[in-house]
Amino acid sequence: MASAKTNLKGRAVYVVDGGRTPFLRVVGPPGPFHASDLAVQAGRHLFARQPFEPDAVDEVILGCVASGPNEANIARIVSLRLGCGEQVPAWTVQRNCASAMQSIDCAATNIASGRSDLVLAGGTEVMSRHPLLLNEQMVTWLAGWNKARSAKVRMQQLAQLRPAYFKPIIALLCGLSDPIVGLSMGQTAEELAWKFNISREEMDAYAAQSHQRLAAAQTAGYLSEIEPLYAPDGTLYEADEGLRADTTVEKLSRLKPFFDRTVGKVTAGNSSQITDGAALLLLASSTAVRKYKLPVLGRIVDCQWAGLNPSHMGLGPVHAMAPLLQRHELTTADIDYWEINEAFATQVLACQKAWTDDDYCREHLNQNHPFDPIDMARLNVDGGAVSIGHPVGTSGTRIVLHLLKVLEREDAHRGIASLCIGGGQGGAILVERQEEK
Repeated sequence: MASAKTNLKGRAVYVVDGGRTPFLRVVGPPGPFHASDLAVQAGRHLFARQPFEPDAVDEVILGCVASGPNEANIARIVSLRLGCGEQVPAWTVQRNCASAMQSIDCAATNIASGRSDLVLAGGTEVMSRHPLLLNEQMVTWLAGWNKARSAKVRMQQLAQLRPAYFKPIIALLCGLSDPIVGLSMGQTAEELAWKFNISREEMDAYAAQSHQRLAAAQTAGYLSEIEPLYAPDGTLYEADEGLRADTTVEKLSRLKPFFDRTVGKVTAGNSSQITDGAALLLLASSTAVRKYKLPVLGRIVDCQWAGLNPSHMGLGPVHAMAPLLQRHELTTADIDYWEINEAFATQVLACQKAWTDDDYCREHLNQNHPFDPIDMARLNVDGGAVSIGHPVGTSGTRIVLHLLKVLEREDAHRGIASLCIGGGQGGAILVERQEEK
């Protein structure tokens, strides 16, 4: 197992506040928002609650996998639109599905080292606007067209144009495929289902549970981190759109396999949803907490990154969570609540099985014995990406923010948020709920 730790030695790093937009399902045409629009709306609500102006932050760090053509270094665009000012530096990070978690790691590292005291971090993604690209044949043809200087040459060039040249490259599908192993993310989920003998019934039961838990959380008012979102036409969005409250195992069982249509088990119903959304956190040092008399939601204790076989990328969480527990001499029972991003139902179930498998722990996790199982009653207690959605550049912040909210609600102490990463990586953050010292 290859891994890289971010052992936050130095000053304590606190999360003082956070918020996110509702997650909007992608249903066909581009959604009503650009990625920067979502982050700006979430940021305006967040800053409106603070006792300081936006220009008090030392830097802005955002994750985003595919910002729009007019959003290069999207963090800087968002920072300026939020009024953070020209003198506040801003930068964008990209670690595929963990881009927003990477932003938290970067912010925490800078605060711990003393480089920053107050940082806006998070992620934003509008998957509905991932671009359509010209294929190489059309690009070559256009190059020839641009070189043509006479009507005769242009007519000759037109004669070479073929209908196939107009077939676009769908960037989203490219991004959801691994070029090294030649598998889509869904196909890697099928690999895990085969490896750990996970049945279709288990996947569908887990997916139905995700929707049921989200429905219960919405009814109970447990998603207070969601900020209202206004579209340019005045439409108000207040809740995640992916919820299907009437989902049952029976209904899910009727869906056809999507990634392996002959013998596959992974369907659109037991996979995460393609979604637009943004999530932000304010991280602070003790100095900033005292200066502005800020409340403390929790502390970022440590972060871990790991690499593994890209065809088994869904097991990334166990490769990242294991070193966190080992380094801090913790057991499964020491973690009160867990958030593991639900890229696929089978992926979370496979993580559970690998976590408790003696051979896997010895061979891949440097663990002489398996971990105790993670209590499903303490994992993704309010649903996950199967029901909420997975805007790839955002989810890493959403799960950290919601984990802290769960710890606060349940008067619990310690939690881990983790996700798998396309390309064969895993990331995990250990948080604790405590007052500033």
